[in-house]
Amino acid sequence: MGYKDFGGKFSFADLAVRGLLEHNRSVKMMERINKVVKWRNIEALLREYYEVGRRKEGADAYPPLILLKCLLLQKWFHIPSDPELEN
Repeated sequence: MGYKDFGGKFSFADLAVRGLLEHNRSVKMMERINKVVKWRNIEALLREYYEVGRRKEGADAYPPLILLKCLLLQKWFHIPSDPELEN
């Protein structure tokens, strides 16, 4: 099992929505956080202790950094459930 490959590929919907988010305060806040936090250091630490994604069997796992960012989004924006986070 490996990690899901996101490869920086954007769908048409991603590109269409991007223009709508230019003036979004939440997006601006996340961009500021992204400039300050050294995600590579955190990702290295997470991969050291995250067991999922190291085996050949089973479906591909989400990379640990994406899971951490999802958890942070849930906390910061008071998202009560995983399905709501996906939306």
